[in-house]
Amino acid sequence: MIGDLFRKNKYAAFVWLVLRLYLGVTWLTLGIGKLTGGFDAQGFLSNAVANPVMREGSMVYPNYVAFLENVALPYADVINVVVPWGEVLVGLGLIAGVLTSYAAFFAIVMNMSFLMAGTVSTNPWMIALTFFLLVAGANAGRFGGDRWVLPYINRRIGRARHG
Repeated sequence: MIGDLFRKNKYAAFVWLVLRLYLGVTWLTLGIGKLTGGFDAQGFLSNAVANPVMREGSMVYPNYVAFLENVALPYADVINVVVPWGEVLVGLGLIAGVLTSYAAFFAIVMNMSFLMAGTVSTNPWMIALTFFLLVAGANAGRFGGDRWVLPYINRRIGRARHG
């Protein structure tokens, strides 16, 4: 019942549209700010490694800290490109309603990455709101490009599977 409301109801799709636009503009603004503001992740990554999230004297996310230390920090130049462009693309995907579920998924991945690095900010709020879009599936993009893009992709996949 609630699944049908989230995934099929056209009135819920209007709510998802408003939510998509809010989150999309937020992501787009953050990404453009990083692209035009000389974003450098080196300091953030170094701080996240030096001051990991702790609880009762032990690291909460030791694997994530190891990832930051051994992968992200040595390739900070790549991170300096991936993060701002990821934010811009998530924002554009949510605003246009194109591949909405994928944009929502990557929005949650980025927010979780920021949380595990010790930055709280608006991340929990954005994760909670984005979760609704993820659960809504294709209905989240009903009033957007998914109306045309998803049927096209499904037709192409169907043809590829059946020769």
